[in-house]
Amino acid sequence: MRVLVAGSTGVVGRRLMPLLEAVGHEAIGLSRSGGGPAGRALAADALDRDAVSRAVREAAPDAVVNLLTAIPAAPDPKHLARDFAITNRLRTEGTRNLYDAARDAGTARVLAQGLAYAYRPAAGLADEDAPLWTERTPRQFAPVLAALVELEARTAEAAGLVLRFGHLYGPGSAYAPGGSFTAQVRAGKVPVVGGGHAVLSFTHADDAATAIVAALDKDVTGVLNIVDDTPVTMAEFLTRYARMLDAPAPGRAPAVLARLAVGGWGVAFMNGLRGADNGRARLRLDWRPRHPSWVHGMEADGAASARDAA
Repeated sequence: MRVLVAGSTGVVGRRLMPLLEAVGHEAIGLSRSGGGPAGRALAADALDRDAVSRAVREAAPDAVVNLLTAIPAAPDPKHLARDFAITNRLRTEGTRNLYDAARDAGTARVLAQGLAYAYRPAAGLADEDAPLWTERTPRQFAPVLAALVELEARTAEAAGLVLRFGHLYGPGSAYAPGGSFTAQVRAGKVPVVGGGHAVLSFTHADDAATAIVAALDKDVTGVLNIVDDTPVTMAEFLTRYARMLDAPAPGRAPAVLARLAVGGWGVAFMNGLRGADNGRARLRLDWRPRHPSWVHGMEADGAASARDAA
């Protein structure tokens, strides 16, 4: 299968491209730079409709994987809408350009990257039927969610599948050994806000890539949660992660004061997020996470980083 990966130089794209080649697909990367870790590379700005049309026509793909994002290395939760402005455009305008070009090229399969932590706060893990956080949405998160909703709607119109990834970690991510979040935890700069009640479901970039490969030849549409098997509260995660890093134990900060520093979304991120259930993806894609626990995955990444540095 000839697979065009839009966003091939991102955290997931860099793990996906060599995997596609390894299992026998022809991988074609699409990015602004035209670079990539494997396969053939094409350069185009996803917001340039004509450039995207030319690139997709040249690639003539059997499937398109939409991983279009431009997320800063260290987004500011107090100014999330500003920091995600380009990503929001990529998920709306860029997706429209990509899917229109794919339709014109006769592409049979469309897959897209979504989020598994945009569910409305509630008890228990969310399956794919749970509503998204469209009511009383934190102000800074509202445009991000609106772009995600449009992305999912356009993917549905294309009879495609959205893979909702959890908190993404792995090489190149904020949670990598050299990542921005890890650096803040090492420095003792990430306190537990309020009670730290948010529930996190993580996804390693390698598991995101294997889910995409599993979905390519499956007749599955709609949305699926692609997360690990070990949800964890924010308070538990920060405490355990600091211990893993030999970092200072996280301090505590009342939500009312933290709001001044990180805004409403920062407080909601610490206390309101709902974890996700991966049972439907296991059943419909015959997929299992290689890293069933974030602890296993982050320890493995840390060991790999140490070996590379030696």
